[in-house]
Amino acid sequence: MKEIDRRVALKSVAGTVALGSVLACSRRVPEPGVRDSTPAPLALDEARVKTTFRLQKNTPFPTFDPFLFCVHHQDAFPAGNGRFGPSVSLDGRNLGQDFSAKDGFSMYHGREVPGFPRHPHRGFETITVVRKGRLDHADSLGARARYGDGDVQWLTAGAGIEHAEMFPLLSERSENPLDLFQIWLNLPKRSKFADPAFSMIWANMTRESSLTDDEGRPIRLTVRAGALGDLRVPGTPAQSWAADPKNDVAVATIELAPGATFRLPAALPGTDRALYLISGSQVALGGAQLLPGHGARLDSHLPLTLQAGNDSVELLLLQGRPIGEPVAKRGPFVMNTEDELRQAYLDYRKTQFGGWPWDDAAPVHGPSPDRFAVHPSGKTEKPV
Repeated sequence: MKEIDRRVALKSVAGTVALGSVLACSRRVPEPGVRDSTPAPLALDEARVKTTFRLQKNTPFPTFDPFLFCVHHQDAFPAGNGRFGPSVSLDGRNLGQDFSAKDGFSMYHGREVPGFPRHPHRGFETITVVRKGRLDHADSLGARARYGDGDVQWLTAGAGIEHAEMFPLLSERSENPLDLFQIWLNLPKRSKFADPAFSMIWANMTRESSLTDDEGRPIRLTVRAGALGDLRVPGTPAQSWAADPKNDVAVATIELAPGATFRLPAALPGTDRALYLISGSQVALGGAQLLPGHGARLDSHLPLTLQAGNDSVELLLLQGRPIGEPVAKRGPFVMNTEDELRQAYLDYRKTQFGGWPWDDAAPVHGPSPDRFAVHPSGKTEKPV
């Protein structure tokens, strides 16, 4: 399956395992509601790495069913100019299509404010994890949100929605770094026309365990969406493939101190799994070595021993049971057949998926860094 490139997408529109097993090689800092386990001996030959692949900054990662797309945006944005854009010159950039990473950042499809102005989706979900910076969401249902600092938005596009994702540079005195993952999770045929909606998984709602291995070296496991072992994150939409625990969907990050060892358990039967080395020089996956800028597909029916090299490492874990249905994709729409794709374009041209209620194609929600979400019903929520 070819990867979906969000640049091409937007351009085309313009035209159950217990956590005790997870931590079998680790000692935990006691946490309420999480079981202890007896450390097991390391077995470095238990891992089976199917294949490795290269990763490129701000370029989609290789993915697998049920995942359609994954990108890691890291931008060293400068101080803001008082209008939520960069204070430096934008000369030499192809504004509207700037993925250059010039001077350490891209404007993406933004012309004044970096980000992704108004664009449609149908037939899948986006899971957006903002670890640094702020993302301003606005959509055709009239909803809006500002989130970051570890927050996650889970958006079900379903039958169709337009939204904007902008990265406002709020500080005029200091740099505005951005670090986020966006992951596209497919919807099964029965849910392709679900009502569009989003859930906010605020940072305090994600599930984290701080651990040590047998030598006392720190490990941190953070489940950002879905579930891994006993760590289950609330907020999964009811229509999502991830709503059924049998589908074993998880989005998680694993951080290992230098030399630290951590054992990931076998997943449920039929689950696919991949690890992406986000930072650090190398990590051992059983008997194999994962080098900087690489990821690996794994045989998930076997446990996997991870061991950091001489520096700290961080990995992104994606896992889930495949949907196993035909995939027809073009631009921002993911359906099961070419006829359904053609109909998606016709529907969008006719209805604009409800129209755009904002004066600007790239709305920004003011100068305050406070995080919030306002749903189409008018319900407002904020992180605790």
